[in-house]
Amino acid sequence: MIRILLRFLLFLLRLLPLVILYIALYRDAGHLKLQKAGIMEKEIIVGDVRFHYAESPDNRKPVLLLIHAQLLEWFSYQRVMIPLSQYFHVYAVDCPGHGKTRCPDDFQMNADQIGSSLAQFIEKVIGKPTAVCGNSSGGLLAVWLAANRPELIRAAILEDPPLFSSEYPAIRHTIAYRTFAVSDRAVRQDNEGDYIRFWIRNSPDFFKNNAFPGARTMIRVLIMLYRMLHWQSIVELPFVPVLFREMIRGMDQYDPHFGQAFYDGTWNEHFDHAEALRQIRCPVLLMQADTSFLPDGTLNGAMSEENAQFACSRLQDVRYVKVNTRHVVHLEEPDEYLKHVMPFLREHNRNDN
Repeated sequence: MIRILLRFLLFLLRLLPLVILYIALYRDAGHLKLQKAGIMEKEIIVGDVRFHYAESPDNRKPVLLLIHAQLLEWFSYQRVMIPLSQYFHVYAVDCPGHGKTRCPDDFQMNADQIGSSLAQFIEKVIGKPTAVCGNSSGGLLAVWLAANRPELIRAAILEDPPLFSSEYPAIRHTIAYRTFAVSDRAVRQDNEGDYIRFWIRNSPDFFKNNAFPGARTMIRVLIMLYRMLHWQSIVELPFVPVLFREMIRGMDQYDPHFGQAFYDGTWNEHFDHAEALRQIRCPVLLMQADTSFLPDGTLNGAMSEENAQFACSRLQDVRYVKVNTRHVVHLEEPDEYLKHVMPFLREHNRNDN
């Protein structure tokens, strides 16, 4: 047994130079694909926020704004932006607290503040009413926009948003609450400006439930190697599933104050989900993914089936779709996402030129 183990370790040591070379040369292929499609990254100051976003060529098409999930950023839409851009003028924005978007230190991480800043982005950058698609917390922001700035939103796609489940007291019984607790600790403790390392150190259950033994150590080593070889770049790891790769990329730029606001309830302050849904007049596509519960009763998805049914009852013009996927549908199952999103947009988003 010892001899077999030694042989295996020697095999790994022989592979190490190749692994280091691969990491040194690695860059997500999505970057080149997006550039070839004419999708460019841009920045603009809107109010007190410097927004970073990606935009497809105009070609006088209907407009579509994509709002990513918490811990991710605009690049999480890389697998659907090109097919969407064939029919729409697509904008994918980094929300405050994420990606390369920058905001003041005293910026309030709540739906009202972030929603208002996104509304200013629509007014200044897009310049006309748009369809909006948001995933997770991005879906909540799409609800805020459709309810509070209806003149800016023509149709809304809510991709597995945590409606009602992210409000108190329900949030305490969700899997996401554990991630928000890590964000809260990162703010209150010294995370040394390295949220990825802090999250890995404080999320043993995530690796226990979602990865193989030793995965946490492997990820630490891969991140260390990547940073040594790409010291000015955002961390993009090879050898890991696409969702985890985008999570690591997102966490490398993430402000934990965003998650802390969910943990302490201030994110939804003055933003009542049921009332906001009641105010929406535009057509809505509500996509729901995983609705499972853990053995201890913890909600393992974004919202329960009861949450989704109640949301539909509050909306005047809604199409509900249950998809057999995990939370970030557009990233993990892009074909499934497009199958539902494209017909809805074509039906409800007329060319306004």
